[in-house]
Amino acid sequence: MTQDRSRTVFLLAHTGRPAAVRSAELVVKGLLRAGIGVRVLEAEAADLPLPGEVELVKEATPQSLDGCELLIVLGGDGTLLRGAEFARASGVPMLGVNLGRVGFLAEAERDDLDKVVDRVVNRAYEVEERMTVDVVVHRNGDIVHTDWALNEAAVQKVSAERMLEVVLEIDGRPVTGFGCDGIVCATPTGSTAYAFSAGGPVVWPEVEALLMVPISAHALFAKPLVTSPDSVLAVEVLPHVPPGVLWCDGRRTVELPPGARVEVRRGAVPVRLARLHHASFTDRLVAKFALPVSGWRGAPH
Repeated sequence: MTQDRSRTVFLLAHTGRPAAVRSAELVVKGLLRAGIGVRVLEAEAADLPLPGEVELVKEATPQSLDGCELLIVLGGDGTLLRGAEFARASGVPMLGVNLGRVGFLAEAERDDLDKVVDRVVNRAYEVEERMTVDVVVHRNGDIVHTDWALNEAAVQKVSAERMLEVVLEIDGRPVTGFGCDGIVCATPTGSTAYAFSAGGPVVWPEVEALLMVPISAHALFAKPLVTSPDSVLAVEVLPHVPPGVLWCDGRRTVELPPGARVEVRRGAVPVRLARLHHASFTDRLVAKFALPVSGWRGAPH
């Protein structure tokens, strides 16, 4: 069957994983058989056994996805977050296949590859938007850095022997201050990532909210906070203390000098995720964490 150039899918894979190489080969062959064009980064294609009709692009830019209806990502959480950068910048929905451990951003597991190809071919998927956060770093009244995150923006200490001294602010009003290892400002999507490890609550994705979760705070009041999605969260690093560092989704980082102020607000641009299932987030949570639910009887009928 000849390819239908009106339909093209971009494939992004963690080629350092043998499972990703095998999975990519299966997905590409399945899409090509159905007449759907496939586009891959040239640097990754060298590690993948791909047919000659696969389209190669040299640079990983948002423009690389021009004309693509879907971005399929094969890998663990790091690869999925890398894919989210492309998805946000291009507006193309991302469909993640988990080849790692947890993979909350993924919609399918490696055993579901045939189903993934079938759903893509038949356009049997839905697209939902996930909230992001925009991040601005101020120093002496000037904006010195801007960024964004799908999961979280984390302000952390640099040196192991010294705590980070911060004051927290919500909607222009101070809340509390303490020494800590860091502060995680997360989205509901990120509530099952770093914020979860720091002791924050799990927030269902359809709930619109922002989270502020302290990491190992030396304080009596250092509880996780859940705010309105329209709130502005701020973390001020006190002057005359060791510097900190800002991490966005664990991928992009910038140093925070003493006196820096980090503001986090709802992002202007969401990440679009392709969904194959109507399974509830509760079921996903139970499956991902292997939660003990034996003995459950359900509501009486």
